[in-house]
Amino acid sequence: MGRVVDFDFGEFNAFFARMKQAASGDFKKELETFMQALGTEFLRVVEDEIIRRKVMDTRLLLASFHEGGDGNVWDLSDDGLTLEVGTNVSYAAYVNDGHWTNPKGVKTRFVPGTWDGDRFIYEPGAKTGMVLKQHWVEGAHYFDGAVRIFEKMFPDILEAKMQDWLDRYFSDFI
Repeated sequence: MGRVVDFDFGEFNAFFARMKQAASGDFKKELETFMQALGTEFLRVVEDEIIRRKVMDTRLLLASFHEGGDGNVWDLSDDGLTLEVGTNVSYAAYVNDGHWTNPKGVKTRFVPGTWDGDRFIYEPGAKTGMVLKQHWVEGAHYFDGAVRIFEKMFPDILEAKMQDWLDRYFSDFI
């Protein structure tokens, strides 16, 4: 019995050509852009939480949660697959986590500065100021809240982006 069966691999060849195109740089660039957009969106959520939780004296803290802002941490590495965002502002962790007003074992301490209405302005060397008694200042937990919010948002963001990539690169095959 001399039967010949022909298999047409034209679609497979086109699919693999599309995969090669995506892997050769197009997709990598898009992934890096997507990672940057995720970082920017996360920083926006952090800023919203700082404002929503009414964190006091937020100027430097808010500015540090902008890409390129003073004190900002923005490190895209591992060929665009890892993005580290945050802040190096020295008091950010205290505002988020909470803190004692004085070092351990110190019941009171003098802090130099002046008062402007109900707002205290720290001024090193000032002859006026305030005395702080030892007590716990509860943290605002703005960063923790932003992480929880973003964790809820992330699956939908990722699913939409994956669908976008599938539609753009492989819609001919789906």
